[in-house]
Amino acid sequence: MKVKVLCRNPDDYVRETKKDLPRVPRNYDPSLHPFEVPREYVRALNATKLERVFAKPFVAALEGHRDGINCMAKHPQSLSTVLSGACDGEVKIWNLTTRKCTRTVQAHNGFVRGMCVRFCGTSFFTVGDDKTVKQWKMESPGYGEKEEPIHTVLGKAVFTGVDHHWRKAVFATCGQQVDIWDEQRTSPMRSYTWGVDSITSVKFNPVETHVLGSCAADRSIVLYDIRKPTPLKKIILEMRTNALCWNPMEAFIFTAANENYKLYTYDMRNMEAPVRVHMDHVSAVLDVDYSPTGKEFVTASFDKSIRIFTATSGHSREVYHTKRMQHVTCVRWSSDNKYILCGSDEMNIRIWKANASEKLGLLSPRERAAQNYNQKLKEKFQHHPQIKRIARHRHLPKPIYSQIQEQSIMKEARRKKDLNRRKHSKEGTVPIIPEKKKHVVAVLE
Repeated sequence: MKVKVLCRNPDDYVRETKKDLPRVPRNYDPSLHPFEVPREYVRALNATKLERVFAKPFVAALEGHRDGINCMAKHPQSLSTVLSGACDGEVKIWNLTTRKCTRTVQAHNGFVRGMCVRFCGTSFFTVGDDKTVKQWKMESPGYGEKEEPIHTVLGKAVFTGVDHHWRKAVFATCGQQVDIWDEQRTSPMRSYTWGVDSITSVKFNPVETHVLGSCAADRSIVLYDIRKPTPLKKIILEMRTNALCWNPMEAFIFTAANENYKLYTYDMRNMEAPVRVHMDHVSAVLDVDYSPTGKEFVTASFDKSIRIFTATSGHSREVYHTKRMQHVTCVRWSSDNKYILCGSDEMNIRIWKANASEKLGLLSPRERAAQNYNQKLKEKFQHHPQIKRIARHRHLPKPIYSQIQEQSIMKEARRKKDLNRRKHSKEGTVPIIPEKKKHVVAVLE
């Protein structure tokens, strides 16, 4: 026997305070609401306008370095801890909650070229111009103790980058070659070379942890498997790649930041052409980092701005800049998907909101419901011209704006030139090359 029971949620009809309006049950029959779509459109338009009004992404600036910031590292276990390395060899550990520097280490003579934190968070590694790799404790030394590294390895050449394995006591360095080190040994377990140019950056895959990628000065991106004695694949582009970052959710996907103002997202299983080309920057892209969800990534550029891209989109959804910010050298996305940190030439680390108009702090249930409703409305009417125009509009500094205009003129001129050449040539002699394949020179295996 079935018994139907009346179940009422008091939140649906009880007022939160005496000043609230009484809640009325609503009939969703479309015949009773002939003006529903126009009404929703007005609400979506207002929500889009308010989103731009409340878009204030800048949170804070961390001051204290005496030279330009060259590299940054996130703590894998602590959300409030971030490390930064400067061009004067100084490393600072910051507490983001208090926005204060908790510890300063004079790690190297010359630039700090790279740094990474051990997967358990108990120590961190730095490499510098003095040809050394140093391992440091994360905790400050006790009273009377000297500030000294746990472990120091002296190399034969300058190290330009370092990254730690996500699960084992193994780390990789790059310079003249890619070296795989065991933490307990002073000589590398394995060394990889492919070509003669110096390697600028190295990154372990967070999903397939045996795989790592590197960028070299000879315009190449090389993939390795630390279980194999030789590199896996090499791709040569028209211009140099400055950094790469693996997608934390999709094992095969990585994004490379290039000197030709673009970013290329590749699938390592098929490297003939990138999966997607991301463009909007007007100068060399220097760094890239994925959000923990793998749906978005943030880029740092020489054009004094940072941009947020959706992984599936060719154009940025957001651009951040300030008058004082100079060339942005490094960028990181916080592990809670809320904030972005960037370090630049003028010695400051800046903290930004990942979602520019998001309200910080606790939300009441009604606020959250209103937010979700507005978001659904914006999605429903996102392709309407007026709403699309307001949502896309961003204020840009005059140099960036004028460079965008200039580049669009140059792009149109190239397109016309190709069209004319094709029109006045024998059919098939001037092939149509898609944008994805234009900048790939060769793929070697």
